[in-house]
Amino acid sequence: MGRTSDARQKILGAARSLIEGRGYSALGVAEICKAAGVPKGSFYYFFESKEALALAVVDEHWAAQRRDWVRVLDGEGSPLQRLRHLFEETEAGQRAVHDGCGTVSGCLFGNLALELSNQTEPIRERLQDIFDAQVEMVHAVVTEARERGDVTVTDTREAARAVVAQLEGQVMFAKLYNSPQRLTPLWDNCLALLGAR
Repeated sequence: MGRTSDARQKILGAARSLIEGRGYSALGVAEICKAAGVPKGSFYYFFESKEALALAVVDEHWAAQRRDWVRVLDGEGSPLQRLRHLFEETEAGQRAVHDGCGTVSGCLFGNLALELSNQTEPIRERLQDIFDAQVEMVHAVVTEARERGDVTVTDTREAARAVVAQLEGQVMFAKLYNSPQRLTPLWDNCLALLGAR
């Protein structure tokens, strides 16, 4: 039986690392293949284009992030405790990257949205789907908190959208200022936004 190639995973890993570090537009296929340690022919065996690779990177990242969000938001504790845990995990992740390499990486989805949302329709649509899914997950938690009387916000869906936007915006500021401390005010701001009792 032949050996299974790990070239696809190497390409995905290299592309994700390069996209997080430098963005998408400046990357070439040859550079991605060099970083992955695979021949250029392997790239086109697995991906028909750089855009197809970017979509695969986004999908792989979302699959992992979604598992984390489900684990936290469907986990133990009150709705607000679970939401706070999501913020704490986000901050811890950004701090870990900063501690490891000296820079805040930001959010892969937010970075790509800022860079590509008016350039490539398939990536824009995929990112919209992901942010909509995040809003739905947070909406379920905010609705539960509202039903318990823990928050006073009346439009729970728009409140959930605002929570996700605040989280994304604070991560963007952390990247811009290269300071994970920019994420520290997230929880207090969220409580104010939700009208927490």
